[in-house]
Amino acid sequence: MPKLKIKKSKYLKETISHIDIKKHNAVSFVEDMSKMAFSARETARAAQIYDMMLKDKKCSVILCLAGSLFSAGLKKVVVDMIKNNMVDAIVSTGAIIVDQDFFEGLGFKHYKGTQYNIDDNELRELAIDRIYDTFIDEEQLKVCDETICKMADSMPKKPYSSREFIREMGKYLSKHAKNKDSVVLQAYKKGVPIFVPAFSDSSAGLGLALHQWKNPKSHIAIDSVKDFVELIKVKVKAGETGIFMIGGGVPKNFTQDVVIGAEIVGKPAPMHKYAVQVTVADVRDGALSSSTLKEASSWGKVETTYEQMVYSEATMAVPLIVSYAYHKKAWKNRKPKNYAKLLDKEK
Repeated sequence: MPKLKIKKSKYLKETISHIDIKKHNAVSFVEDMSKMAFSARETARAAQIYDMMLKDKKCSVILCLAGSLFSAGLKKVVVDMIKNNMVDAIVSTGAIIVDQDFFEGLGFKHYKGTQYNIDDNELRELAIDRIYDTFIDEEQLKVCDETICKMADSMPKKPYSSREFIREMGKYLSKHAKNKDSVVLQAYKKGVPIFVPAFSDSSAGLGLALHQWKNPKSHIAIDSVKDFVELIKVKVKAGETGIFMIGGGVPKNFTQDVVIGAEIVGKPAPMHKYAVQVTVADVRDGALSSSTLKEASSWGKVETTYEQMVYSEATMAVPLIVSYAYHKKAWKNRKPKNYAKLLDKEK
């Protein structure tokens, strides 16, 4: 194949901008939506339920993240949630935490792209990866992989929960971050534990694979069962919880299952009192991501008094929901739970 004469700069021009909920007060807009019907009213009710979680002093909020959220411009929303005590624990996919957040913490960017009239073969030749209408420099992703590998090389060789490893990523960014608007960094500073049950399905997995390849007899490993045990400890300590789920998949099921897990280990805990899910998954396919919160109640995971499904793409609904709760200011009366400190103490 002939060498391309064009350069990456043809595509990597304008960066993705992360929306700032502090600049946009959606309270009156959402309240007007509550007087409408269909998705408008559902989104408004979800915002009201999230605000209820923050007003409830006994409630701990668990945020679940799945999908290409931070590459799409939602990173700062979650950064502000952490900074303002609007979330107490996070369960996420690896791509969001590593390929998107840690990646930007290292100083790299996501770029505005397009899904129209684009030659993906040309992108491949230029080492540019596409996420729908967003472009990423693959060579920069490799730096992210290699950074994970170097971190692993320097750590004591033993099993870690993903939370423990992500804590080390936060510590690394506290010293080396080129962009401090990072969920990993802010969670490290505020003691908000981040769990990634499928940690290997990300740049972290590639970096750790390289680490183990180079060190077959002495290496670190990620213990996903330890993740489950640690989140059960959070649930038992918290008691009353609310879950705010963006997307579905593993984070959704992992977080809902802690209620059953607490019962199994002999520390019964109440069902999640509040629950909101924003998803585009179709309930008719019978899959996990689309299963309703009412269905979760049949498993003894979620109460149905304060639950709301919002069938919307995340970049549309989430800024409205979080802006509403931020500008209602219930978070000002919340104190940080610092569950990371609890888990580190119990090692």
